[in-house]
Amino acid sequence: MKNVMGLINLHESHDLLREITKNRPLAAIPFGGRYRLIDFVLSNFINSGITNVGILSAGNSRSLMDHIRSGKEWDLARKRDGLFILPSLQTDNVQGAFPKDLVDFFNNLDYIRSSRQRYVLLSGSRAVCNINYEAAFRFHQEKNADITILYKEYSDTDVRQMTGATLLETASDGRIVDMEICPVSARSNKLSLAMYLMERSLFVDLIDASVARGGTNLARDCFLKNLDNLKIYGFPFQGYLAQINSVQDYFSHSMSLLTPAVWQELFFSNGSIYTKVKDAAPAKYQQDAQVRSSLVANGSVIAGKVENSILFRGAKIHKDARITNSIIMQNGEVGPGAIIENVICDKDVKITAGKRLKGELNHPIVITKGTVI
Repeated sequence: MKNVMGLINLHESHDLLREITKNRPLAAIPFGGRYRLIDFVLSNFINSGITNVGILSAGNSRSLMDHIRSGKEWDLARKRDGLFILPSLQTDNVQGAFPKDLVDFFNNLDYIRSSRQRYVLLSGSRAVCNINYEAAFRFHQEKNADITILYKEYSDTDVRQMTGATLLETASDGRIVDMEICPVSARSNKLSLAMYLMERSLFVDLIDASVARGGTNLARDCFLKNLDNLKIYGFPFQGYLAQINSVQDYFSHSMSLLTPAVWQELFFSNGSIYTKVKDAAPAKYQQDAQVRSSLVANGSVIAGKVENSILFRGAKIHKDARITNSIIMQNGEVGPGAIIENVICDKDVKITAGKRLKGELNHPIVITKGTVI
């Protein structure tokens, strides 16, 4: 897929994730002990042979820029092509069902026009999966499609429980005949992954024409409004998918990583998932430590009891502390005798000695970054 350029669209609504996106964009949310959401799309691109990648920034992206740096960890620090940061000129552009991403694409058309690849593949960061795009690219060419949208088919019950979803309705040949963006009552069970494949020239024309007519949102103004004018097809993705639309989604999908088969598929099925390298000592288990069914990142020190939980780099669990069904992000600390269950502790959170915090599996407690309790 050397003839395909990748674009990562960070204009993603995170209204239901405010507790963990207060100081970062959705793409920078920590996930799986040592990764961030953007690691998956970057790794999928490079594993598919895409080496020209542009990131359309949005909102407060400082932490994300610090994470990706030059793109070296994803082999994108190159003399030709490589990683490009496309600046946003807007301030409040990622809220609501229709983020205002078209204007920023329009303001960065010079980069898109000057790229040497014939095709463009767009993706957001909320769809966490391990995918090689070569099959979708072949499907796009075989169908002689104008646009191909990747989707995942769910049961009707699962779809009704989803929030902020974009659903597709396809004909027998795979052509998309309808799209629903954030429907109140779902009529389809095919969830769009917000991954779009098309020729670069068509993408430029769609942006130009939509902005000229007052359009502001890519999915609504470029795709939904052109279902009758363009050949838009859906390509089914069959692998594991974690769609992060809410805090509950984030918590449940994080906990699913404790299942070995899910972990194996997500991180190794179509190539490795890469992330920023941080040198640290291996996790240290002290004499009284008890750890069961958990993910523990390097640099962690455990003296208490940890069960069905995820500990990020540098987490410290003191003696007699008990952690159950919880997520402790980077440099988090749980003091002696503290008990937490069904809790998400953001980075640098400190739970002092003897404290007790208990949430519910379907409604975890979220402790914001840097909080001391």
